[in-house]
Amino acid sequence: MSYQAYLDALEAKTGATPRQLLDLAAQRGYGPTTKAAEVVAWLKDDYGVGRGHAMAFYGVLKNGATISDAHVGSSGSHRDASTELHLDGVAARPGTSA
Repeated sequence: MSYQAYLDALEAKTGATPRQLLDLAAQRGYGPTTKAAEVVAWLKDDYGVGRGHAMAFYGVLKNGATISDAHVGSSGSHRDASTELHLDGVAARPGTSA
């Protein structure tokens, strides 16, 4: 599963875009220095999100929307189309009709 696919599945599970979840995290006082376990527990308790999807979100919380180019252009199941993650939701993604 690509990094973006994890975030898309997180949106489907929570009903909130990754950007909205970032806003909710900020309201809770979570940011780049927050421990992963706190974020994982919050997403599990409030939304029933599993560890893998929570850790994908935590990566965005900690490092922003730019990811390594290690999987961009690869042919494996973990490939991403770009180093930039789309945080405004599946419906707002370029090339997607809402």
